[in-house]
Amino acid sequence: MVRPGELRFARWDEFDLDNGLWIIPSVRLKRRKTEKLHGRPHLVHLPHQAREILEALFVVTGRRGYAFAGSGGKNPYMSNNTLNAALRRMGYCTKTEVTAHGFRATFRTLTVELLNFPEAIAEMQLAHVVRDQNGTAYNRAEFLEQRRILMQTWANYLEDLKFDRAKASHPLLTEFSPVTLRLSAGLPAGARAQRT
Repeated sequence: MVRPGELRFARWDEFDLDNGLWIIPSVRLKRRKTEKLHGRPHLVHLPHQAREILEALFVVTGRRGYAFAGSGGKNPYMSNNTLNAALRRMGYCTKTEVTAHGFRATFRTLTVELLNFPEAIAEMQLAHVVRDQNGTAYNRAEFLEQRRILMQTWANYLEDLKFDRAKASHPLLTEFSPVTLRLSAGLPAGARAQRT
């Protein structure tokens, strides 16, 4: 759940696939200049699904330095448009429906509301500053083990969605039923609710 720019410039020497960890240098994070130069790196735990994908990708781009290498000869890393272009090819509108950066908000919302992780854990995974009552003067927690569990739980949830076996559902929102189904069946308003 990193920012697209952090992903684009990912280098193979930042990945510890044996231990399931991606160590993003501070200089590449969204921070103030002094924090970029002297701050701690951001640790991203890699669930087993991500490790499998990265192992396969290493065979393709491992000699090029950048994990997500560019396909053209101009850039050694993928373009800042690559992810959104892929979404458009899948049929999504990146102006009104979804963007690559928007997946961060989806992650933040669903891990807290649906998967019941504490906000502080989700915020730390997103590399946001987690404020405490004293600003950030005393907040040095990194929640490493909790974030490892969070990332594996999130990957499992996405995999379950992919294979239509997701068990988690939002506690307040009902099952989604597009109005187009009711209209195409010629049912009056409220008919679906009465039948179920």
